[in-house]
Amino acid sequence: MAETARNAAQHSVWLEGKARRRGRTGGQPSGLDRDRITEVTVRLLDAEGLAKFSMRRLAAELKVTAMSVYWYVDTKDELLELALDAVFGELDLPEPTAEGEDWREQLRRLATVYRTLLVRHPWLSPLAGRYLNIGPNSLRFSRTVQQVVLRAGLPAHGVTGAISAVFQFVYGYGTIEGHFLSRAADTGLAPDEYFRQAMTATAEAPETAEAIEQSRNLMAARGGDTVAEMMDRDFTFALDLLVAGIEAMVARG
Repeated sequence: MAETARNAAQHSVWLEGKARRRGRTGGQPSGLDRDRITEVTVRLLDAEGLAKFSMRRLAAELKVTAMSVYWYVDTKDELLELALDAVFGELDLPEPTAEGEDWREQLRRLATVYRTLLVRHPWLSPLAGRYLNIGPNSLRFSRTVQQVVLRAGLPAHGVTGAISAVFQFVYGYGTIEGHFLSRAADTGLAPDEYFRQAMTATAEAPETAEAIEQSRNLMAARGGDTVAEMMDRDFTFALDLLVAGIEAMVARG
């Protein structure tokens, strides 16, 4: 059992040279390669979600047999790892060593693009913690985050804590935002209309009316005419709190 657990912890498409494999020797289907398979996987995950994704569904989209896909990956997990790293390649990252750049603004930019990625690909968040996530694009993002936070001047023992505070917040915020937008889409309503109907229903229900009334002033003070504006304002303020917290810890020494 210990050996099984150890193997599971170490398994990754990015280890043992598997990521470099372009297809087994001989007999692989023409017109198919790992990049195309990964691209179509991402497209299917975006369109249909993680729960509906299967190797059979992917093969049908590629117009090949399911066995043809296995010329390029050994398992579905390996393919999901490839898709996960592929979307991390969409991130527009700052240059952490650029002269004259402020670490605070670079950190805000990193947090913002990560939030956008989580919302754009709702299937990303459940996969991010399932795999080692050590593909080249993911590692580039991690290295950039570390370099930016290091420039803040925190003691070495506090750097990983600061990274966790910021990016676990972003992970949670982006995941919930993505869930909300997916739920709205499932109802066929625009996010603003879905939010309006949900708030009306909860304000009128005896079980929740009091709680809604108590928070009404806070929600009005937040401002924003649309769901997107409200979410942006909350995200920006929360991120500013975290940046201010890092500054305070640096000043404390």
